[in-house]
Amino acid sequence: MASAEQQASFDTARARVRMRVPSVAERVAEELRYQLAEGFLVPGAKLTEATIAEDLGVSRNTVREAFAELASERLLVRQPNRGVYVATLEAGDIHDVYTVRRAIEVSSIRGGGSPERIAAVRAAVEEGKRASAANDNDGLGSANQHFHGAIVALAESNRLNTIMKQVLAEMRLYFHKATVNAHFYVDWLSENEQICAALEAGELEKAAELLLAYLNRSEQQQAAIHGE
Repeated sequence: MASAEQQASFDTARARVRMRVPSVAERVAEELRYQLAEGFLVPGAKLTEATIAEDLGVSRNTVREAFAELASERLLVRQPNRGVYVATLEAGDIHDVYTVRRAIEVSSIRGGGSPERIAAVRAAVEEGKRASAANDNDGLGSANQHFHGAIVALAESNRLNTIMKQVLAEMRLYFHKATVNAHFYVDWLSENEQICAALEAGELEKAAELLLAYLNRSEQQQAAIHGE
C-alpha cells in the first residue's frame, strides 16, 4: 500500500498528465491545420520552413517538427530535394474520410447537445447565409466547415474534436477541386438549415437521418468530381 507521500506524488503526476500543455510544434501544427481547414492553404502549395517560422515567431526546427506531424496525417507531403507541399488527396481516400464523418457526425447529432452547443450550430448556419448574401464563396466554405465542426462539438469530446479538425482539413483539400462550381457550397446551405432546425426542435433522429443522407450525397458528389 502506498504511503501518503507516495500517493501525493502519484496524484501530482496524474495532474500533470491531465494538464499537459501542447508543445510549440503541436501549436504550430494546429495553426497550419486550421489554415488548411479554412482554405488558406491550397493543394500543391509549397511551404517553406523559414517563412512559416518567421510568420509564427518560432524556430525552423519547430516548424520541421510540425511538418512531420502533418505529413503523418497526410495533409502535407515532403518531396525529396524539392521541399514540403500541401497534399493533393487521392480519390481512393474519399470513402475512408466519409466513413469517419458518418461515424462521428451522425452519432454526435443523435445525442443532442447543450443549448450553447446547439446555438453554435445555428451560428454557423447564419454565418453561411451572410456569406451567401455577400457572394463570398470562400466565406461560405468556411461557414460550412464551422457547421460540421459544431455538430461534432455537440458531443463535448476533446478526442472527437481533434479527429474532426484533421477531417475538416482533409475535406477542404477535396473541396478545392469542387469549388470551380461557384454554387458548390450554396447547394448545401439549405440542407444545413434543415438539419439545424430539426436539432433545435429536439427531433434528433430526424436530424441524424437528414445528416446521414447529406453525407452520403456529398460522398457521391466528391467521388464523381475526383473520378473515383
